[in-house]
Amino acid sequence: MAGKQESRSYEEVLNWLRDHGFDLIEAPGTQARVFLKKYNCSAAIQKNGGDAVKIFAYPGYLIGGEISKLVNRGHQQFLKTAKTEVPATAEHLHALQQFTEEFKKALALPSLYNESLGTVSESYQYDRIVDRDKPVADRPKRPWERVGELTATAAKKSPA
Repeated sequence: MAGKQESRSYEEVLNWLRDHGFDLIEAPGTQARVFLKKYNCSAAIQKNGGDAVKIFAYPGYLIGGEISKLVNRGHQQFLKTAKTEVPATAEHLHALQQFTEEFKKALALPSLYNESLGTVSESYQYDRIVDRDKPVADRPKRPWERVGELTATAAKKSPA
């Protein structure tokens, strides 16, 4: 049975992060928003309302100073930023998983079993499924969807 998770204030979270080796960088031009860095990974948190903590940018590996998103394409995971996309190596994934687990511990978030086994992608895009991101009306008909049309057409053409 799951117990109630403790919650930490914004200041408690910042102190925990400092004590555990995270580099904290104040976001320029904002108040109460901090970027965290460790293992060449980063995330951002901000003060939400009273003294609660809100995740502003989810954990990602740093590529060219930008926090990447992990994308799974079935055969390979990629680290994607606005400017580039690189294949994720075992070292990238290990660092990202370790960072994420420590980040969750700092925020007193639950550690889920499937996430503790390995890195979980933010999106899954398999290359063998074509046009699935389009609305149903815009997708081409699949062969099994055309079977009824083909038999009706064949029945019209064949002499009875």
